[in-house]
Amino acid sequence: MKICFVGSSGGHLDHLYTLKPFWEDKERFWATFDKDDARCTLKGEKMYPVYYPSNRSLKALAINTVRAVRILREEKPDLIISAGAAPAVPFFYIGKMMGAKTVFIEQYDRFDKGSLSGRLCYPVSDVFIVQWEQMKKVYPKAVNLGSIF
Repeated sequence: MKICFVGSSGGHLDHLYTLKPFWEDKERFWATFDKDDARCTLKGEKMYPVYYPSNRSLKALAINTVRAVRILREEKPDLIISAGAAPAVPFFYIGKMMGAKTVFIEQYDRFDKGSLSGRLCYPVSDVFIVQWEQMKKVYPKAVNLGSIF
């Protein structure tokens, strides 16, 4: 199984990195911002840069959609996992069209309202994870795993 981890650097990337016991023995690559924190966290990992700033930017969405097509075509992941934010959206939609399974993890600090990236990725997520039971009102098909970070 090959996994694509996609998301913003900073807290979103840190959350994905805490899943290391799950992914450390699997083939994987990362798509995130080419920033100091990401390079430091992912030292020795295969990383593709995505365009930033990306929040609520149509320009970033267009650029990252082109990058998603190129990266996903080259890597052909079986699974795409994200904890947000904006770069996840084109990777989830393009990945889904290419046959990949998708898992979105809504952030822990979201307990009554979904994030924009979560709301956009929800329709194409094979598994959508929330960390608060009340979030199932926002995402009825979500799985509540409680705090996973």
